[in-house]
Amino acid sequence: MSRPPTFTPPPGTRAYRMRTPRGEFAALDACPDTPKGTVLLLPGYTGSKEDFIALLTPFAKAGYRAIAVDGRGQYESEGPADDQAPYAQAELAQDVLAQAGTLQGPLHLLGHSLGGLIARAAVLRDRAPFASLTLISSGPAAISPSQQERVKLLGDALSVMDMAQVWDAIQAMEGAAAPEDTDTDDALRERWLRNSPAQLTATGAQLRTEPDRVAELAALPLPKHVLSGQQDDTWPVPLLDEMAVRLTARRSVIAGADHSPNTDRPEETAAALIAFWDAQ
Repeated sequence: MSRPPTFTPPPGTRAYRMRTPRGEFAALDACPDTPKGTVLLLPGYTGSKEDFIALLTPFAKAGYRAIAVDGRGQYESEGPADDQAPYAQAELAQDVLAQAGTLQGPLHLLGHSLGGLIARAAVLRDRAPFASLTLISSGPAAISPSQQERVKLLGDALSVMDMAQVWDAIQAMEGAAAPEDTDTDDALRERWLRNSPAQLTATGAQLRTEPDRVAELAALPLPKHVLSGQQDDTWPVPLLDEMAVRLTARRSVIAGADHSPNTDRPEETAAALIAFWDAQ
């Protein structure tokens, strides 16, 4: 899972609940005095809006209003715990379009990992609200076989254990390899416990079975950006390179970063994203 450097929003960032026709969503909003554009940020599987926390200030300084949201059933956005139907990809895409409807353009959409698949589904449903699409560490179809197995194991565990028990099992498997930061560890655990198990199960299945929709996306007249770390075992980097070619997309690779360049190398990631938006 992504490990943000902190769960404390930076100065000038407002935490609130975004009201939409499809419900309320927890959001972090960093807005410059005179924004030249708005960015809507969608987190990945097991993640949250805090995964973008280190990008918010650089975006605002560059003139972009940045709004990171928890999706339905993620962390501080409520969702049913035992009904997977509200977490179908089409439903989550409609949530994104409802969020976009509350914002003023030009509106740039960005999704990390699972968030990229949801962003893609939203744009394919209705591209009109968006000025561009950025996919961070989010590939053309299902995740790699090794990650499919990990996600399946998690789904199996969620069917027989509660969230606290699953968290303890994950920590036992990671062992001493996990970084030591008590405050962040406590926040990560709290985030995990507040995720809906139905959401994790439903979206995990999506990660394991997502079809290749690159041709559909390539057909849309929308500027696209594929950004990733230098290595990635969820979608291998050569696969992301190929997808960028198929999309005729801008391609950025962040040196020294893995699956979450937004938390691994936030300064370099922010610079690459700002350069893309400034070019539109």
